[in-house]
Amino acid sequence: MKVSSLSSPFCYNKKAFQAVLWWVWLVGLLLIGVSFYATQKLPSSLTDDIKNPKAFEIGFGDLGSPKITIFTAPRPFTGSDGARQSLAVKSWLGLSPDITVVLFSQDPSVVSFAGALGSRVSVEPNIDFTFMNTPFFHSMVARSQASTSDISVLIDPETILLADFITTLNYAYKLDRDWLLVASSRSTSYYPFHLDADGKQWLAEDGKRIKTQKLQGILAHIWQWKRCEGRMLMAWNNGDIPLHTGVLPPFLYGKGLHYHWVINEALSSDYRFVFDASLTTSNFYLQDLDHGSHQLVEGSDISDIGKTNWENVGNSHLGVLYGSLYFHEANYSNLVKFFKCDGQYVFVNTAENIVYPLGYQKSVSLRSRKISGFGRSFRSLNGIRDCSVKDQLKSSTSLSLPFSLELLLSMLADQNKTIVLAIAGYSYKDMLMSWVCRLRHLMISNFLVCALDQEIYDFCVLQGLPVFKDSFAPTNVSFNDCHFGTKCFQRVTKVKSRVVLQILKLGYNVLLSDVDVYWFKNPLPLLYSYGSAVLVAQSDEYNTTGPINLPRRLNSGFYYVHSDGSTITALEKVVMHAATSNLSEQPSFYDTLCGEGGSNRVGANRCFEPETKLTVHFLDRNLFPNGAYQGLWEENDVKEACMKKGCFILHNNWISGRKKKLERQVLSGLWAYDISTRMCWQSWHKNKFKSYF
Repeated sequence: MKVSSLSSPFCYNKKAFQAVLWWVWLVGLLLIGVSFYATQKLPSSLTDDIKNPKAFEIGFGDLGSPKITIFTAPRPFTGSDGARQSLAVKSWLGLSPDITVVLFSQDPSVVSFAGALGSRVSVEPNIDFTFMNTPFFHSMVARSQASTSDISVLIDPETILLADFITTLNYAYKLDRDWLLVASSRSTSYYPFHLDADGKQWLAEDGKRIKTQKLQGILAHIWQWKRCEGRMLMAWNNGDIPLHTGVLPPFLYGKGLHYHWVINEALSSDYRFVFDASLTTSNFYLQDLDHGSHQLVEGSDISDIGKTNWENVGNSHLGVLYGSLYFHEANYSNLVKFFKCDGQYVFVNTAENIVYPLGYQKSVSLRSRKISGFGRSFRSLNGIRDCSVKDQLKSSTSLSLPFSLELLLSMLADQNKTIVLAIAGYSYKDMLMSWVCRLRHLMISNFLVCALDQEIYDFCVLQGLPVFKDSFAPTNVSFNDCHFGTKCFQRVTKVKSRVVLQILKLGYNVLLSDVDVYWFKNPLPLLYSYGSAVLVAQSDEYNTTGPINLPRRLNSGFYYVHSDGSTITALEKVVMHAATSNLSEQPSFYDTLCGEGGSNRVGANRCFEPETKLTVHFLDRNLFPNGAYQGLWEENDVKEACMKKGCFILHNNWISGRKKKLERQVLSGLWAYDISTRMCWQSWHKNKFKSYF
């Protein structure tokens, strides 16, 4: 009985607990059902936002401030240009501590300016420039895309930014699709404000602080739009998705229509969401101090060279060429605008009379989430898509630089009046560019190209190279069959000595280098040490022992000569001998200067021409090896083998055929030019060592 009396309460409590538990389960199932039903009745936009928390947080939360790098290519920081650029850069830095600035330049004043602003501003000299130090836009874009920051911005160096620029980027950063932002800059002729010492607060003339909202209100009444003629900026989130499918042509920065080309290609490629944020970003520059070089180029007449600066004429001329050769007619009908309406940010397509909320993620869902009824209020906007570029392009009558040989020599020669000369035809254009890229890497700028045909001349102009045409060059130069021993090779080589002689007579020293010569380091300081009345040349001897000045072993593809009486007279003899020879000019060099059969040889590495008193010195082959010496080209690591020897150069000769020569040099890694992007390879270049074969 005692056991029974004790167990009864326990059993009763157990039954009560089970009943309560069943009741809780039933209520839970009912709540789940109600929640599911309510979810189905929610607006589709809110449903999408719940499924996509990143979109839901726009305006309600903070995903963290993005790291932003602003890229620009300033002019030298001198005079009024320097003052305007300085104000612009400081306005960028004052917007956020997460902003860094990269200045594309090789000018010492830019380096000095950057150093005074600290670690957030740096100078990048390792992009492609023309010989007039104008940066190439395609190289600037490639370097900007290689940035490790969250967002990259390309902007004019005089464009001032206000705080709403950061607000716009923060909104764009929260989109879950890769994007490209473009914005037209406005201009003003009146801006009586300056930054405080910290660069964070705008001050009026009396020193009082001006709130950003008030500043924007003031500017709204005085600035002007120049959408089709003014400056622009671009910004994009960094990632693996390219901006477009095309290959960006070698536009000169600030010339032509490079921004419009990128917008058009980005819209056509549909890789990214492209939108115009001109209405949400306060970016402007001073109109009355505007420079014509930053306007869309409508043409230039070489006859005007006496009226204005020759550098601007040359650059503008190139800008017109790039525009007329490469630009496709812009189609901006699908360009969406970013707009602020009643405190809310929306995307607007004026062409389709549609407004899209910020929940927009992909082009497929864009139309399904449209909000009608706002189109009329935005139809009056004059967007970038309203610009017609057809009438802004004027084709040039000819592809030429307004520089004579004499002017180019005076511009390019170093302090010793020395020119590094390359002579090439169109078949060797890629090898020429690899050669140029190596010289640029070695900071050698005193080089000049002699074009053997019109095609290579046009190519050099478009690549921003200092080039001139030889009026006596052969016109029937074969593309693939102009290697050693051919009739074409014989005709071409005889051009070289004539051109060198012409430059010597103008008072300049010459280092002639074939474009198949790879430069490891600068040989000029060593070559200068040999003095006047000495022709310093590479030896073509392949035996590892014995004299290197044996008959016909002077290589006329790499030699250095001074502009003096003995050398000029000796070169005249070489040119005359070659003109009557059925061979190339190389035997004429040896037979004239070292005597037929080597009768003028002195020791194992020199010759002495008695009539002109000219000495020929054959260079050490360990430092200046030819293509057959010690089998260097057959080494597993050609570069390492040459550098161990202390090579200055390595000649890619003793091989027959242009294709074989090109293949050997590319596969060895002694190659510095990417033909697919038309750029010199740099450490930041993502496409390094693309295959050519």
